[in-house]
Amino acid sequence: MPKTAKAAADYILPLNMNGLSGRMLRLPPKGSKKRELLLVYGHHTSLERMMGLAEYLNRYGAITMPDLPGFGGMEAFYKIGEKPTLDNLADYLAAFIKLRYRNKRLTIAGFSIGVIIVIRMLQKYPELVKKVDLVVSIVGFAHKDDFRFSKKRSFAYRTMTQIFLHRFPAAIYKHLILRPIFIRYAYRHMYNAKEKFRGMKAEELKKAIELEIHLWRCNDPRTYMFTANTMFRLDITAQHVDLPVHHVSVRKDRYFNNILVEQHMRSIFSDFYLHKTSMPSHMPSIIATADVAGPFVPESIRRLLRKKV
Repeated sequence: MPKTAKAAADYILPLNMNGLSGRMLRLPPKGSKKRELLLVYGHHTSLERMMGLAEYLNRYGAITMPDLPGFGGMEAFYKIGEKPTLDNLADYLAAFIKLRYRNKRLTIAGFSIGVIIVIRMLQKYPELVKKVDLVVSIVGFAHKDDFRFSKKRSFAYRTMTQIFLHRFPAAIYKHLILRPIFIRYAYRHMYNAKEKFRGMKAEELKKAIELEIHLWRCNDPRTYMFTANTMFRLDITAQHVDLPVHHVSVRKDRYFNNILVEQHMRSIFSDFYLHKTSMPSHMPSIIATADVAGPFVPESIRRLLRKKV
């Protein structure tokens, strides 16, 4: 079982689909475990960042976690003349499932924006619903109003992302703004960044900031801005998904209103089950080991994963 980033590399495989190159994490099942878990990560992350959580969940079955176009260092949709729309991301994930799980059932766990991609996929491809035995939403959402931001702040984010999702501004953002020196300054002095890293010791803070630099540099900035703009305009509540959802929330999520998230999830899924975690924030900056990841998975979710499939 991988314990370090070097060991994790042994479980990362090349992924080539639809003319785009990326990577995929594959952890084989332990012992007689039959469950297949597909993990769809969030907006500002990578396979390495999620390795600890994948390692933890591996005790319940085989783990597959693919990059998505423009995420985690994978080539972006723009390379093949497409945009990273929610529908295109949903199509890509559906194609991946049809390719990798032809005769298998699976459990899907989405994180943050990964949840809306999963929802949209299940809405567009209802035939895949029959292949899914469990849907887990970890700090997911389904509507723009789920954000806790003020109207003024939401407008500012929509405007900024609308500007930088275009080719030329995105290039300026990538090559001039996303320099390590500027990122380090921002994470040490801006309010939201300091809130994210509150309570960290000096050495831990240094590692977290270096990871953030890597994430900003490896993810495609134009895709980041396009999908962020999509989130601030989002409403995917009109179409039903004939599955229950098991939603994991945190006590003090700095991004989402948990009550509104539940209301919007209930309008989509056939049922909604809330699972609370003891984690104090939206997502740990570093999930280096299974021990760190463990508290993010409530015991109620573990019981579901222990059931035979």
